[in-house]
Amino acid sequence: MSESPKIETSFLKQIVLVVIVASGLGAYPLMTFAADEVVAGVVAGGVLSVVNALMGYAVVQFSIGKSYTVFMQIVLGGIALRLFVMVALLLVAVGLFRFHALSLIGSLFVMYIVFLVVEVMYIHKNIQHS
Repeated sequence: MSESPKIETSFLKQIVLVVIVASGLGAYPLMTFAADEVVAGVVAGGVLSVVNALMGYAVVQFSIGKSYTVFMQIVLGGIALRLFVMVALLLVAVGLFRFHALSLIGSLFVMYIVFLVVEVMYIHKNIQHS
């Protein structure tokens, strides 16, 4: 019988931690000073960035154990694919669902940068172990 691949949960734990910290830091200012549509845009941007981070996690998990060249091709191809998916989701969120564009894009950008740092650290750790 073949062994199923072990799923690394440290990245997922870091994502949950980032979401909890960001929610804790942003809850009071948003609930006190922001309009409802701005709050909805910020939450939607956060959700989109979590979706992006989870897609990145899936790509990295899929590529672990492959040769360095294949690993980099999958990861870089995944980045390009994720970019197109995120642009499509962003257009749907602003165009179809009418989220507040500035708050959506602002929160998406900030959380994207934070999750990108977490993802790069995770990839770096996995490359060192393999």
